[in-house]
Amino acid sequence: MPPVSPDSGPPGPPAPPLSLAQVEATARAAHAGQTDKAGRPYAEHLWAVAEGVRRRGGDDEQIAAAWLHDAVEDDALTERWLDEAPLSRRTKDIVLALTKRAGELPEAYAARILATPGARLVKEADLAHNADPARLAVLDEATRTRLAEKYTRMRALLGQE
Repeated sequence: MPPVSPDSGPPGPPAPPLSLAQVEATARAAHAGQTDKAGRPYAEHLWAVAEGVRRRGGDDEQIAAAWLHDAVEDDALTERWLDEAPLSRRTKDIVLALTKRAGELPEAYAARILATPGARLVKEADLAHNADPARLAVLDEATRTRLAEKYTRMRALLGQE
């Protein structure tokens, strides 16, 4: 029998799950230096979505997903990081459901969100902040119109008309 190396023993106990404060700090660090379409720090959007989830009665797993909802899509964090992070399976599933894939049709994206428990509420908060008239007002007319149509269509696909 070959010798057992110190690294080949049984795995230790799993890391404790990240607290919401740790998830927030991770998301803020991952998106540091990024801005939204209006030129505002991207962390403001993440905070607004997390607060929107909280106000809508979301639980801690959904709030954590709200903080991370764009991290993989924006390449701020890798899918491997998400897979290995000490987060609940449900939080990870929500983040992955909200991660748009290149070339993905809106119908397929919406169907994945609807099929993932807890994801619809997070997307609802995301859409609400994205479509906030105060946020849209600082954009040029063509961008405002394009985004308003995009958000209206997604709300319809999610049954949020």
